[in-house]
Amino acid sequence: MTAIDPQAQARDEASESTILSVRGLAKSFGGLKAINDVSFDAAAHQITALIGPNGAGKTTVFNLITNIMSRDAGKVVFASRDLDGLSAVKIAGLGLIRTFQSARVFPGMTAIENVMVGSHRLGRHSFPGQALWLGGARDEERALRRRAEEMLELVGLSSFAETHAIELPMGAQKLLEVVRALMARPKLLCLDEPAAGLNDTETQELANLLRAIRGLGIPVLVVEHNMSLVMNVADRIVVIDSGAIIATGTPAEVQANSRVIEAYLGREDHVAP
Repeated sequence: MTAIDPQAQARDEASESTILSVRGLAKSFGGLKAINDVSFDAAAHQITALIGPNGAGKTTVFNLITNIMSRDAGKVVFASRDLDGLSAVKIAGLGLIRTFQSARVFPGMTAIENVMVGSHRLGRHSFPGQALWLGGARDEERALRRRAEEMLELVGLSSFAETHAIELPMGAQKLLEVVRALMARPKLLCLDEPAAGLNDTETQELANLLRAIRGLGIPVLVVEHNMSLVMNVADRIVVIDSGAIIATGTPAEVQANSRVIEAYLGREDHVAP
């Protein structure tokens, strides 16, 4: 009988439970070190939140992970695939789907058309087949539309399906962007400030949506300023300040961490290490 190596088994189990691994991420702009040795994991089937004060470097980390911005150092592994050298489009094709701080809807398209665009990476039919409206392409289009209708229903926007997306309030546009990303069937959904511009009711709808996404087995990595939202939905929180990680843990652990409290609230006798 072959002996079992407990350490190897633990590494294999950790690999299976981790969808995204970030190690030693670094980025400088001129003489300013914006991101300094950032390392963390995002677990499968969980919501991981990346938080920090304004200017801490959270969105820069997102941009480095998705190769929208080149990194000076570090390694990013997604679903066991090293992302080094891959384009942002290729990374999205692997199932790492992200949104942006500002809502990005397609002008001239209705809400449901905007949602359906999210499924483009999954389309099985060629452009000629779609252009000629062949049977298979028609069936695929109908199926995608039904799914888009379900997504709009999920966030309470079904009554705005035929409304031009650009005419929707900013909060509705943000929710629209989230469900459009869901249409791509992500293996990891990365959300950059999804609660920005949302009122209290919309924020609660977003919280319910995030829990539903987790319930479907889709892991989420979210950058967010709304602490009430983060503390209510996140399984694990990574705190970044001045480009470096200062704390990681559960919401309760992070809330009680003195370095986190100082980073957010400041202290007159606080001296930088």
